[in-house]
Amino acid sequence: MNPRPARTAVTKQKLFDAALRLLGERGAAEVTVDEIASAAGVAKGTVYYNFGSKDALIDALLRHGVDLLAQRLRPAEDTAEPVEHLVGAALEFFRDYPAFGQLLVSEMWRSPGQWHGTLSLLRDDIVAIFKQVIQRSAEQGKLPEGVQAGTASAALFGTLLVVALDWQVFQPERSLDQVRDSVMVLVRGVSPHPR
Repeated sequence: MNPRPARTAVTKQKLFDAALRLLGERGAAEVTVDEIASAAGVAKGTVYYNFGSKDALIDALLRHGVDLLAQRLRPAEDTAEPVEHLVGAALEFFRDYPAFGQLLVSEMWRSPGQWHGTLSLLRDDIVAIFKQVIQRSAEQGKLPEGVQAGTASAALFGTLLVVALDWQVFQPERSLDQVRDSVMVLVRGVSPHPR
């Protein structure tokens, strides 16, 4: 049995972890291949061997992160309270991968940057999951009339991304449940206390 594929997977994961941390802290344009390799504890040539270039590594990193996020979000489609499950799953993901959230914010809304095309496709994949859940809520009469599912989906995704980053940076003492419940008050459009 050839141990090489397992070693390659471990090396790629080390590169992903190192790149994610550095890119989340400083943005893709500010990080060098040397820094990624050093942080991963591998030779610079290993980055090129596994990915071909820094750009290809970042592209793969973005795709990998969005795949992980999608895996967390998809089960919401089959729950009794899909929006609440979706909100909780997204916040949990960004709690577990805060550097990925930082990377998305720094690169996604940069005026068309180098990874704009990749991020656009990946954003569409995630927003499509949100849209399915929101559309289901609309069909159940849980969405105010006139609200467009596409706009609401993009708004909810953006809100969760920013709220998760704010939570991690400025309010880390709050629990996931507290943050989720606060977002759900906004989503439901109701005050937690009757007037």
